[in-house]
Amino acid sequence: MALLEVNNLDVRFALRQGEVHALRDISFSLERGERLGIVGESGAGKSVAAFSLLNLISKPGFIAGGTVNFDGQVLNHMSERGLRKVRGNRVSMIFQDPMMTLNPVLSIGEQMVECLKAHRRISSKEARAIALDKLQQVQIPSPETRLDQYPHELSGGMRQRIIIAIALLLDPDIIIADEPTTALDVTIQAEIMALLLDLCEQHNVGLILITHDLGVVSQVTQRMLVMYAGRVIEQGPTREIINDPQHPYTQGLINALPQMATPGEKLNQIRGS
Repeated sequence: MALLEVNNLDVRFALRQGEVHALRDISFSLERGERLGIVGESGAGKSVAAFSLLNLISKPGFIAGGTVNFDGQVLNHMSERGLRKVRGNRVSMIFQDPMMTLNPVLSIGEQMVECLKAHRRISSKEARAIALDKLQQVQIPSPETRLDQYPHELSGGMRQRIIIAIALLLDPDIIIADEPTTALDVTIQAEIMALLLDLCEQHNVGLILITHDLGVVSQVTQRMLVMYAGRVIEQGPTREIINDPQHPYTQGLINALPQMATPGEKLNQIRGS
């Protein structure tokens, strides 16, 4: 049995005009230590899928059907108290914007210690030592100094490294990374993705990477699924899909990538519904 199994997940938003389907019967699985990419254009439902895994959909959104099975537990049927034991502890999440994720009024060390003590019965001194070790793992220079700094004192790339360190604090089984490099420049993006891949391999952590960047997916993931209008339209080994896409939408996504060999030509377009 896979570590994570999503079966026929259906997510809707209750609006005045009626219910809107955000996800329609999506199914996929993730083995321990496996790296899965979820790709698609903006509005395809990628982030909704990520948030649904930990039942983080806020109202007016709700899970209308299907199950999220994690290591024998059905997460979308668990109480909030039960979910708190899973979130961050066994399944961590890296969000798009590190500045919005970190608390601006607490130092980096305070935030990491608070996270550890919420899940572990350890002293503040022990928690700080673990936090320092994680900062060293994500290759942050002068980690002891960084523990006493605040988010606004750090660069975007440094903040994202800290978010990765926090995601690894409790040695999770799975990390969900929702567009983890969107707010960073291209050179820093490459560094962050290489670091994330290396750490997942070192610790045998499963990775679900949400992105619209097919280049990143091809380099990082072993399997991928393609989403369009809330549905999974194609899934399989990453190399197979990239090299031989079967669905017209996937073909359109790949053909829309800019080619350096044909400067001055119009980009391929995918017509809307």
